Amino acid sequence: MTKNAADKANTQRMTVVVTGASGRTGSRVAEAARGAGLTVRAASRAQGFDWENPTTWAQTLRDADAAYLMYPSDVGSPEAAEGVGALAREAVGLGVRRLVLLSARGEDQALPTEEALKSSGADWTIVRASWFAQNFSEGPLVEGMVHGELVFPAGEVKEPFVDVRDIADVVTAVLTSGDRHVGRTLELTGPRLLSWREAVAEISGATGSTITYTPVPTPAYGEALAGFGVPPEEAELLVEVFETLMDGRNAHVTDGVREVLGRAPRDFSDFVREAAAAGAWKA
Repeated sequence: MTKNAADKANTQRMTVVVTGASGRTGSRVAEAARGAGLTVRAASRAQGFDWENPTTWAQTLRDADAAYLMYPSDVGSPEAAEGVGALAREAVGLGVRRLVLLSARGEDQALPTEEALKSSGADWTIVRASWFAQNFSEGPLVEGMVHGELVFPAGEVKEPFVDVRDIADVVTAVLTSGDRHVGRTLELTGPRLLSWREAVAEISGATGSTITYTPVPTPAYGEALAGFGVPPEEAELLVEVFETLMDGRNAHVTDGVREVLGRAPRDFSDFVREAAAAGAWKA
């Protein structure tokens, strides 16, 4: 058997645990992994897995070969560092050494979580992603846009929005390429920079409706989050994160997607066209 044939056979025997399998990235990782021939074990509360209940972890991890880790609130929270570190150590103890963590590009608060993974004894890879394009079409920002206005504390800073499908493809490629990306931190971005105002304008044009962007100070946005019922400690963390992320530190693109996949990342306009056709911003 040739090496390529052996690698393909090993991939087809691989079982990967996907946390957050019903979420924005996890659902795409699960789809991409299945498409590559991996056996996917979805890890969510519906399947009996709970990040907040360590007694549920072993039954999900046992006999798996790898895991994709996505912490549900924010990778920069103190709970994320504690949870990811503890789960990673348990995974390694059960023989699941190959772990891929979704982290956030430029988020200083996420560094303790990354370090917790690195010190676990795992064969780790960290995927630092820029702001998701799909944050405009899925999640809490959508409601305002459906009603014609996005209120957000991004000022006029530019961001290389990344398509979550590219994240999923990269994670799958990392898992199926042996040790090539073990011990690496990969930064993933889209192919061009846009401000939030420019992104909203593209969406407005594609939908044929008028959607405006209204920048607000970060503390005011935190107050609004609290008014929407976001727990105070979570709102406080998000304010801290946004105040650092929106300072322009991420206003440049990387070659991370091309380096791993050998192709350019998907463009924001492609995402907008497809999401608009699917009715993402219809009332």
